[in-house]
Amino acid sequence: MKFGPDNYNHEERCSQGHSSASTIATIEAAFSADPDIDSSAIEIRMLGPVVLLEGYITNAADRDKAISLAAMIVGWENVRDRMLSRFPTQ
Repeated sequence: MKFGPDNYNHEERCSQGHSSASTIATIEAAFSADPDIDSSAIEIRMLGPVVLLEGYITNAADRDKAISLAAMIVGWENVRDRMLSRFPTQ
């Protein structure tokens, strides 16, 4: 089943009714499917076509992985990192 051409970028899809909820759900599913990331304290929000990653991370690798996964879905230019580091004290 095909609903339309697949050659649109993220901004064009959003303007055609590609919902924020479906984008958030897709990113959440990507986070859940990756065993190498602890995304339990990361919140995903949308501001137009831009994905905001907010919340807390416990290591730098989780930041990089979360940004990479979101960028695979919406493109690098549409991901904003607002995550705060909560590294364990030694």
